[in-house]
Amino acid sequence: MRHQLFVLLLALGACGSDTPAPAPAPEAVAEKAAEAPEPAAPTVDEKHTAIFAALPSSMDREGGPARTEALVDLGRMLYYDTRLSSNQEQSCNTCHQLANFGVDSEPTSPGVKGERGGRNSPTSLNAAGHLAQFWDGREPDVEGQAKGPILNPGEMNMPDAETVEKLLKSIPGYREAFKAAFPEAEAPITYDNLALAIGAFERGLVTPSKWDAYLAGDATALTEAERKGADDFMAAGCTACHNGAYVGGQMYAKLGQVVPYETADVGRMEVTKNEADKHMFKVPSLRNIAKTGPYLHDGSVQTLDEMIVLMGKHQLGKDLDEATVASIKTFLEALTGELDEKYAAKPELPANGPKTPGPA
Repeated sequence: MRHQLFVLLLALGACGSDTPAPAPAPEAVAEKAAEAPEPAAPTVDEKHTAIFAALPSSMDREGGPARTEALVDLGRMLYYDTRLSSNQEQSCNTCHQLANFGVDSEPTSPGVKGERGGRNSPTSLNAAGHLAQFWDGREPDVEGQAKGPILNPGEMNMPDAETVEKLLKSIPGYREAFKAAFPEAEAPITYDNLALAIGAFERGLVTPSKWDAYLAGDATALTEAERKGADDFMAAGCTACHNGAYVGGQMYAKLGQVVPYETADVGRMEVTKNEADKHMFKVPSLRNIAKTGPYLHDGSVQTLDEMIVLMGKHQLGKDLDEATVASIKTFLEALTGELDEKYAAKPELPANGPKTPGPA
């Protein structure tokens, strides 16, 4: 009996002992680790690459002039020059601020007279890759778009192309810059060449993001939540309009395709005069969409969450729940890219000549 009690006490002492159990042999640890399966490495989902594409390095124009350094440099100066407005206070960059993802963050933008336009100023970043320009697609490219605001009475308000040309010819630095950009032209300073130069500059305003790194083969570029967001974006049906390299920008669609959306703006019908185009607008690119609000053609939607809900309802006929909205938003935030700061930086502008015309 005394022997059994001794054995019991010895056992209890061993159970309560602070002495650690002997460590397993290193060979055993290595053998066990070798037996454990390694976690599968992430891979790029083929359904994503089938619908989307990475951004190009630039958006060169087929059949247009070569984007020489001189032409791009000229376009950059013109993009930032406020002397191209009648009050000499507004430039392309006023409404399309390159330091702010190409927008002014206003519902609609005020012109030189303080009056606001009827539509939201879309971003100039990646815009050269779209099928057309403006919400109603009235210009086929960024070169055509560049001509509009300068002469628009509600925007930069210059009276005519001849006045703009006269202004530029009066500035010695611009005479030199146009000659360098158009070396074979007898009269290089023309309104058409101004537009070609601005367009050449805008064709380099690309903003690659982690999404592009992922599409190019780096499966680790996206988080699991961002990949799920892309899946939810596709599952909801958003890719019917928002696909390709620009995640949109390649077609027109009726606002209120499934559930009517109330707006007085007739959209593309204003250009085509075709009743079938009523309330049709260019589908915006979703590149940098998390940074380019407010949203819609009239800038009436303040938040991205609200925009996702509205598009689900009016374009897809779906009431997206909070979890799905949050997931899609996570994906859209992954489309925020980086603009080459050196390329987009405001340059030193040519100084006025002695007879530079004042405000028109």
